[in-house]
Amino acid sequence: MPEVTAREVVDVLATNDPVAAFGDAQHRGLRVALPTSGTSGHPRTIVRTTASWTDSFAAVSDLTGTAADSRIWIPGPVTATMNLFAAVHAHAVGATLVDRLTDATHAHLTPAALRRLLADDADLTGRDLVVAGDRVDATEAARVRAAGGRLHHYYGAAELSLVAWGEHADALRPFPGVDVQARDGQLWVRSPFVSEGYLQPEHVLRSEGGWTSVGDRGEVVDGRVVVLGRSGGITTAGATVRVADIEHVLRPLAIGEVVVVGLPHPDLGEVVAAAVTDAGDVSRLTALAREQLIPAQRPRRWVHLDPMPTTSHDKVDRSAVRAALEATR
Repeated sequence: MPEVTAREVVDVLATNDPVAAFGDAQHRGLRVALPTSGTSGHPRTIVRTTASWTDSFAAVSDLTGTAADSRIWIPGPVTATMNLFAAVHAHAVGATLVDRLTDATHAHLTPAALRRLLADDADLTGRDLVVAGDRVDATEAARVRAAGGRLHHYYGAAELSLVAWGEHADALRPFPGVDVQARDGQLWVRSPFVSEGYLQPEHVLRSEGGWTSVGDRGEVVDGRVVVLGRSGGITTAGATVRVADIEHVLRPLAIGEVVVVGLPHPDLGEVVAAAVTDAGDVSRLTALAREQLIPAQRPRRWVHLDPMPTTSHDKVDRSAVRAALEATR
């Protein structure tokens, strides 16, 4: 990233109106700073040009049918990058922001928010739902269709912006203008929408020959982008298993939410544990796990946890889930 100082960028989230601050930075030709906790929990500030977002807006509008007469519902806080992106896009096309789903033609949601709508049997007739922040599977996409809505799911990262788009996680293809490849099990992106890196010099965005990676694991299969999650997993009795693989098997048959975490174990290192929001899922998914998961992948502990803890950005708080499961021992 070109060397920058804090005076040369606009911290849009530190203002009273981040959307207006973004527009002002665009008008003045300044870069924007977007604070994020990052996966490590250490504060990071991402620096990007305004064009690295706005140049993708035409494709987003085409994919979602967003136009000046659209009414957009964004229930999550604008401090989340995905919500700020949605609000800036809505402003750019002249769409109207609304305060409830019933007034909306479009909604931008986390998977947790989507699952609450589905659990409440919300009327989604004629509405386009854009969902990101975690995996949405084909079963959930089918439930959206059955409720009359259209689901748009994308994979991205604060550092990368939009990477892949589809109806659900098993139908993701590179976003227009983006190239994606897998190297040694990690996804690398070549894109005009990538940020310039971090303001803090101790953090470095991995970039090689025009390709960038944030360490997400995945594959590219027949043009589809298969996202397997961030590096790491659960190491139990010497075997490392992937949380995303386990949840991919369990979620389609779960009535409520299911979240898999690793819990420390004095002999095995870690054990696989699962939290569910529907008490009936414990017996249902235990049987499924015996049938479809190898022994190392099978949750050894099941806990009914409702509601599922979420962060201030309405994403599942896995640290809080882990703490809740440890507290029930």
